[in-house]
Amino acid sequence: MAKQPLPELPYWDGKLSHPFYSHVVKRVLDFLLALILLIPGCILMLPLAIWVKLDSPGPVFYRAVRGGYHNKPFYIMKFRSMVVDADKTGGCTAKNDDRVTRSGRVMRRLKLDELPQLFNILKGDMSFVGPRPELLLYTTQYTKEQECIMWVRPGITDRSSIVYIAQDEIVGEENPVENYEKYILPEKNRLRVEYAMNQSFKLDMQLFFETIGGVFGKAQKMAQEKKEKPHG
Repeated sequence: MAKQPLPELPYWDGKLSHPFYSHVVKRVLDFLLALILLIPGCILMLPLAIWVKLDSPGPVFYRAVRGGYHNKPFYIMKFRSMVVDADKTGGCTAKNDDRVTRSGRVMRRLKLDELPQLFNILKGDMSFVGPRPELLLYTTQYTKEQECIMWVRPGITDRSSIVYIAQDEIVGEENPVENYEKYILPEKNRLRVEYAMNQSFKLDMQLFFETIGGVFGKAQKMAQEKKEKPHG
């Protein structure tokens, strides 16, 4: 059976800040850093892959189409953190979502499910810092102003990832997709546009280290919650 053609993404031909950095320097830095992190990353990914496989039936990795750089959809890679076919019952993760596996709950909080995106970076689909890649359902609805988002490489982290680091808690348990589209998506897109129009080495370094701080903060919170949880 022939694959369905992917929908066209918006085209944007405006100016970006620091275009040489965005198109050349940043790509070189991303590739070199991903290459350096590949060996320790694979060492860490191996036990995670075993954990995912033993934790629930299904593949280790989750691949999904996202809106990509220069109008090209791509397959983002993650460790599978939800039950098989979870995306068929809703594209937004709710608070206490029962589709999330035990291993997935830990990995998502610590962003460990994103580790396979090192391969996306090496391939050139992604960057360490850039607008988080979105579902084609939303990228095909970008306004003319928002189309610049597609003209910088999507990233593992950006300002919206830091602001909405606890997104599942914000969307709640009831109507998560509706809440996401109403309360979160507009602000995420505003932050994505802001990044695309102001991308620089200084901004990337700032967001990179803020993300590390946010992840460590969540790890400390998890440890504290485990410590306070009653036993028995």
